[in-house]
Parts: sequence; structure tokens; C-alpha cells
Amino acid sequence: MTRTLAAALVLSLAAAPLAACGSTATTQVDTATTGQQLIDLKAAYDQGVISKSEYERKRKDILRK
Repeated sequence: MTRTLAAALVLSLAAAPLAACGSTATTQVDTATTGQQLIDLKAAYDQGVISKSEYERKRKDILRK
């Protein structure tokens, strides 16, 4: 019985940091490949969402990474 209680206590203490603390901070992870970023950028340019100079600047930025 004592082992079970001790195990439950350890598990509850270990899970405490995982509980919601009211923070609304989020983390975004960019997992797009270089090729996918270039495809998306070209599509934005083709649709007129960005200008030629914006396209060229961003394309160079992507290729530098």
C-alpha cells in the first residue's frame, strides 16, 4: 500500500509542471523544407500577393539558410 501511495505521489509531482499555469505563450516550429518554401514563395508571387523585389529578396534569404 505504501509503495502505491509513494508511486502516486511521485507521478503527481512529476506531472505538476505539465499542468496549465495560465500562460498563453506558444512556440511555432517551421518544418517546411527549402524546396517547399521556394514553391510557396513562387505561388505568392504568381498570385500577385508579393512584388518582384519582395520575391527576389525573400528567395535569397531562403537560399542563404
